[in-house]
Amino acid sequence: MVETSLAGVSKPSLWAGRILSALAVLLFLFTASFTLLKPAMARQGFIHYGYPGGALVPITIAEIACAILYAMPPTSVLGAILMTGYLGGATATHVRVGEPFYLPIAVGAALWLGLFLREPRLRALVPLRR
Repeated sequence: MVETSLAGVSKPSLWAGRILSALAVLLFLFTASFTLLKPAMARQGFIHYGYPGGALVPITIAEIACAILYAMPPTSVLGAILMTGYLGGATATHVRVGEPFYLPIAVGAALWLGLFLREPRLRALVPLRR
């Protein structure tokens, strides 16, 4: 079993990581709720990006699942990996239609920074030197 203590993580780092992580999760849940609450508008957006209307629900379910996995500490690394894949698809979609593509990249950087700041196991894997 892996030790999951917070030893080596300062309180400011821990809270900064939690805040960044919460913002990423809230963004994912906000966009998913928009899809569920305004399906006609969301479907139009999907069609604008070249996706069939039937892909709306499966992609939204994947988005929610990624956010939930990321939000739970035992599965946060898996969730970050899956969210990164999801955001890679969003980046590719924006590039394909000629729209600015930096927002999904910034969200991906924020979610990994949030995880890095709050997760000592990730810090052991990716040591930054001073």
